[in-house]
Amino acid sequence: MQASQLHRGQHMSKRLCYQPLQGVDAYCVSQFQTLGRQLYTNAGNERAQFNLQDISDRYCTLESSSGSHGYATRSSTSTVTFSSNGSPADQHNSPDNTYGSPVSGSCITDDISDFRHKLLELETVMLGPDSDIIDSFDSFYQEGTENSEVGSWGQVMDAITKGNLKKILIACAKAVSDNDALMAQWLMDELRKMVSVRGEPMQRLGAYMLEGLVARSAFSGSSIYKSLRCKEPASMELLSYMHVLYDVCPYFKFGYMSANGAIAEAMKDEDRVHIIDFQISQGTQWITLIQAFAGRPGGPPHIRITGIDDPASAHARRGGLDIVGMRLSKLAKLFNVPFEFHSAAISGCDVQQKDLGIRRGEALAVNFAFMLHHMPDESVSTENHRDRLLRLVKGLSPKVVTLVEQESNTNTAAFFPRFIETLDYYNAMFESIDVTLPRQHKERINIEQHCLAREVVNILACEGAERVERHELLGKWRLRFSMAGFTPYPLSSLVNATIKTLLDNYSNRYRLEEKEGALYLGWMDRDLVASCAWK
Repeated sequence: MQASQLHRGQHMSKRLCYQPLQGVDAYCVSQFQTLGRQLYTNAGNERAQFNLQDISDRYCTLESSSGSHGYATRSSTSTVTFSSNGSPADQHNSPDNTYGSPVSGSCITDDISDFRHKLLELETVMLGPDSDIIDSFDSFYQEGTENSEVGSWGQVMDAITKGNLKKILIACAKAVSDNDALMAQWLMDELRKMVSVRGEPMQRLGAYMLEGLVARSAFSGSSIYKSLRCKEPASMELLSYMHVLYDVCPYFKFGYMSANGAIAEAMKDEDRVHIIDFQISQGTQWITLIQAFAGRPGGPPHIRITGIDDPASAHARRGGLDIVGMRLSKLAKLFNVPFEFHSAAISGCDVQQKDLGIRRGEALAVNFAFMLHHMPDESVSTENHRDRLLRLVKGLSPKVVTLVEQESNTNTAAFFPRFIETLDYYNAMFESIDVTLPRQHKERINIEQHCLAREVVNILACEGAERVERHELLGKWRLRFSMAGFTPYPLSSLVNATIKTLLDNYSNRYRLEEKEGALYLGWMDRDLVASCAWK
């Protein structure tokens, strides 16, 4: 965009987890005792620059107080707050100017005649000598089917008039992708009036995707992302948020149960078992497996768990890996299971064989649950830690390796298709939360802001090593495992049946599907989590 376009345009627009161990023992024992019984008793262009301070002043951040404090959302530099219904309001907009309004939610101004006058002024400015603003905008929407949801310039205006949030989000993302600062800034202003952290799923997700667009538009993804990050709550608060997410959605339970089933099957005849968990977090996954091993005919094996986790995330574990080890040891003692715990507070990128405590005479299981997508691959680092870890593990000759990952494609995708994928994926997740927690429930706002919003902002606003949320589809994971020398380890049909029983406790819009030896958990027609095993 030429400087004259941006200068004139400025005159017309003034402008996102796991259940804690404390209190979970009894819950898990009762919730998943069926699994334990069944397993062992049933057998290029230069970009026009945004003013960073202007963006900071005009858009809300994700810094938020706890939901129990009225959902106030404000940064130290921002003039924006959330109104009583959760939509942003600043010093230029009345708190009553919300998406729910029949006029202000869909028009640039509340007065129809004034709107037409403003539109005429807009067209006069934009259809001058520099009319390529509209030409370039229209030409994009004729390029492919993925953009047909938005259409031409006229359809964008129609979407604004009708308050079609999804189409406007996509149009704004395309403007950002095209470095069209004028169009992006104008559409961000429109979006700001439409999103709400207390609204419908698309409104809530839209609030966080708007934050990602603003951060990316500032061309400083890392620093803006850090300024947009919600303040990390106290340890107990964060555990509470993750507990709620774990409880209201079956995604983590599905992943843990399917992986545990594969490990239990592979180790059914072993006397000494060593499990390496590359992201142990709270250790919640192993509660059910210890319980299952306790019921094994002939007695339980000796279990040793090596728990790996980045020391930077110790705040989420109230004291680090030692606390996890003590709690699991206490649980194992309760079930009369011989148990050892070895902690390795180290980033996955730094893990070497010497950190894993391998002993002769132990059958080895390796668990990659919601972890590998955080490892940089060949598109980020010449070391390609994603494939390096797989080759390292293969060299240990494990009996089984379990993989659980989000079924999404955001790793090497360019920004715009990555935006579309993120919009589709997280909209399904927000919808699934919506059927369990009421819109006004303080816990819902907290888990979405503290557990999901940062993921969204990172995917959209950051690149290179700063973008740590890099999901791949299972098809790509299959290629990586195959190249590392692994072969598929089919999941037990008994595990499938147990997970189907688990889903009976949730909405019937969740679906479980088995394809090519892997399990997929989806919401309606969208796959969200995939689980498989290798040897």
